[in-house]
Amino acid sequence: MLGISSSSLHRYLKGVRRIPDSLTRKMLQHLSEEELMEILLGGEKLKVLGFIREDGSIDYSMAVEFLKIAFQDEYLRSLILDFVVKEYREDLKKMLGISLSAVEFRWSPSFEEFLMHRKRRRKVSSMETVNYYRGLFMRHLEGRRLSMSLIDEVVNHPNKWLRNIFRHYIQYLYHRRLIPPEAYGWLTLVVPSRSYKMEPRPYPIRDEDVRRTLQHLKENHEAYYTIYRFMLESGVRIVHALRIIRSWNPEEEVEVPGLGFTRRLIVLDTHARYYAGFRDVVKRCEWVYFSLETLKLLEKYGGRKFSRRSIYKYVSRRGLLHPKYMRKYSWRIMVKTLGRELARFLQSRFGELKISELRYEDLLGEADEAYPKYLNVVKALV
Repeated sequence: MLGISSSSLHRYLKGVRRIPDSLTRKMLQHLSEEELMEILLGGEKLKVLGFIREDGSIDYSMAVEFLKIAFQDEYLRSLILDFVVKEYREDLKKMLGISLSAVEFRWSPSFEEFLMHRKRRRKVSSMETVNYYRGLFMRHLEGRRLSMSLIDEVVNHPNKWLRNIFRHYIQYLYHRRLIPPEAYGWLTLVVPSRSYKMEPRPYPIRDEDVRRTLQHLKENHEAYYTIYRFMLESGVRIVHALRIIRSWNPEEEVEVPGLGFTRRLIVLDTHARYYAGFRDVVKRCEWVYFSLETLKLLEKYGGRKFSRRSIYKYVSRRGLLHPKYMRKYSWRIMVKTLGRELARFLQSRFGELKISELRYEDLLGEADEAYPKYLNVVKALV
């Protein structure tokens, strides 16, 4: 391949003779870039790239340019910060102790607006959550200055939601350019977010408890009975059920991705479906199905605003099932009656479904046809 004798190759490999540049160019023609990088390990690769000069000194201008680009990549930035925190923790503490001592925690309308509209990833969509965060913030963080003692207090506090609101505020400070990137990275590493233990938890829900709850609400509180019945028949979450009732607008024309324009409410022979189209929150909610009897109740209470906290207080004092159990009970019956795929579609579990728009349209037709089976089972049970 190289056009040389085996004896010459032997001398080159043993270092007896210097390899001429013309021969090096021939060698490179038979190497891929990946193979070349494997050869140029460690310092040799850095020399080729220009980071290290021939005399062993570092090209600082190139190193700075590399860091600028590296910190634009989220994974690489996290990798660098994690390395710095592990290897130079004490040095960071000294530096940050001086630079962050002026940071003071203050709840403000701009911070509230940041939580709901500008925060990266999951925004806070519920005012109840904002109010809870505000109370926690005012009790433990308001007016305090950032320090190592405060960080330790937040990390070890029994209420793990305090970590979340602390991290949100650090992100807000970084968004406002009130703390440097290295401080932001270090603080989000040393103050972990609230952890979740995803362990199997049994929810024993008996048919008679569901019957008793619905019967009591039907006789004593028709509005709450409407909400519970709606949740049971559709499988929606309480937050979505209340939002649908509050924004009830059956005649509105909406554009559904993959289906085109349609009215929100579609009335069929045995049941109805309503397009919620909630995609601006963490948990989505698309189509919801319910009986024609429940439709009459929804038309009666549509446009009214109900408090989730008031509902929980009411049922707790009377020993009734909490709203969340309606969705869980509904899920079990849907899976047994209609199968997991349709059950996931009916409860808007699209993260578990992973379907195309064409498949979405197929499932909508299948749900229209199969939903009465589920409705009949629910009526027989409760």
